[in-house]
Amino acid sequence: MKNNFCVIMAGGIGSRFWPLSKSSMPKQFLDIVGTGRTFIQMTFDRLKRICPEENFYVVTSIDYRDLVLQQLPELTEEQVLCEPLRRNTAPCVAYASYVIKKRNSNANIIVAPSDHLITKEDEFIRQVENGIDFISENNVLLTLGITPNRPETGYGYIQIDNKTEYKDLNNLYKVKTFTEKPDLKMAEIFVESGEFFWNSGIFIWSLNSILDAFGKHLSDVDKLFQKGEKLYGTPDELHFINKTYSECQNISIDYGIMEKAENVYVLCADFGWSDLGTWGSLYENRDKDDLQNSINGENVMTYDSKGCIVNMPNDKLVVLQGLEDFIVVEADNTLLVCKKSEEQLIRQFVSDVKMRKGDNFV
Repeated sequence: MKNNFCVIMAGGIGSRFWPLSKSSMPKQFLDIVGTGRTFIQMTFDRLKRICPEENFYVVTSIDYRDLVLQQLPELTEEQVLCEPLRRNTAPCVAYASYVIKKRNSNANIIVAPSDHLITKEDEFIRQVENGIDFISENNVLLTLGITPNRPETGYGYIQIDNKTEYKDLNNLYKVKTFTEKPDLKMAEIFVESGEFFWNSGIFIWSLNSILDAFGKHLSDVDKLFQKGEKLYGTPDELHFINKTYSECQNISIDYGIMEKAENVYVLCADFGWSDLGTWGSLYENRDKDDLQNSINGENVMTYDSKGCIVNMPNDKLVVLQGLEDFIVVEADNTLLVCKKSEEQLIRQFVSDVKMRKGDNFV
């Protein structure tokens, strides 16, 4: 267990969950599902069953450093790696990997987003432990694939190749292709084929395997962070990272490495996963009334309304009449009323609001 490290990626702003998620308090720091723990706290709670608390690193925006330390008091300041700019997930992984290298060259690393929902935690832990076993003995990059239960257009997909023999695992495959979010017709074909799994965005690899992959496929990024090997963990780290991020390209780990590497494998499983990236995905995971309305708020009254997701402050009386399949959300000084089928427009709304009304509302 001492060689197990965990990197939690927590730098996003969660704009698709606006107006509940705002730049000052993104969704990873909110208790959206009503468990009493925020997303980042639930992520930490899960993974500390596998990884010692001192082996956690959270990579986040400098703006959220204090939020992380407030919500995860178990961590020290040195365990919160602050990004001065958003540069997607590849620089985030490179930064954390070189910090870990300074502590343990034999590290096994789990990389996980901070804002996913996992309802079958025992099964999740079992799969991650199987994954750690596999990557500790093989020079591979491993991801977790989710058995799809519907033709979801909001997720990326992984197409599997041949089954890989390893000990008694029967759910380990070589990856054939990664596919971006498909349209509905293509998603239906994917699910019917049985060859495609949802891409969870959760990765497991050894330190040596991921640094080798950076050297081969993202050498420019690798060289930038490699220059700081003597600076990590020192007072000079902050200045070095600020300079490095200003020079670093904006690229995802999926596009930069996973889609190009030859040694990529997937463990396919079902552990009640959802990335809860949208109001629609939250609707799928919340309790509903007889008319399929999912309502959060003590004083919401509905008439002739069905299929809606409603999120209202408890001190506000809300009366809805004649709505079908709508998102109705109020937070602070903002009210959103939007068709569920067109929730992809929310990002555009946020952009427009910022341009026309300023930062107060986003």
